[in-house]
Amino acid sequence: MPVITFIEFDGTKHQIDSESGLTVMEMAMKHDIPGIDADCGGSAVCGTCHCFVEVSSELPAVEPQEESMLGLRPDRESNSRLSCQLQVSEQGGDMTIRLPEFQM
Repeated sequence: MPVITFIEFDGTKHQIDSESGLTVMEMAMKHDIPGIDADCGGSAVCGTCHCFVEVSSELPAVEPQEESMLGLRPDRESNSRLSCQLQVSEQGGDMTIRLPEFQM
């Protein structure tokens, strides 16, 4: 079972055992991780689950809708993703998710 480490902007860490088939956003909501608002519930239409992803394996490509939402972020980086678009899987392995200072 992959482990997800969420790191809040202030450095506070939360480590959870993830469940395959759920998204990173769903795991954050299930475990009350602060810093992921998920206003649209995972539809990739609001960008309030923005995060910075550190993984050793390759992530799926950014789809056009996710790209559109990420384009609105002034703090976007090369590893920016919407956590609602990241599916947890055994093959994906462990990941570290850094959370931004704010969601918008």
